[in-house]
Amino acid sequence: MGSLTDYFERTGYKSKYTIGDRVFGIWNKTPFIGTVGNDRCIDGVNPEVVVHLDLPIKIDKEIKNFIIVKHKDIKQKLKEIV
Repeated sequence: MGSLTDYFERTGYKSKYTIGDRVFGIWNKTPFIGTVGNDRCIDGVNPEVVVHLDLPIKIDKEIKNFIIVKHKDIKQKLKEIV
């Protein structure tokens, strides 16, 4: 009989991005660049990514410093400059 760790390794959500990845994308017709805070799937069906923005976005008189986006909204993972 396996442990709970084995079960969740097999059936749990496998993230595409890790904490600290730099990403670029478009959210609500607004381009953004930021750092991935978390890649999660709370309900088991719809994965989402929390992005901490480099520059805040103002939408409807509300300033956002981080946004929650779908994977399709992220266009590319930025490469590290050495």
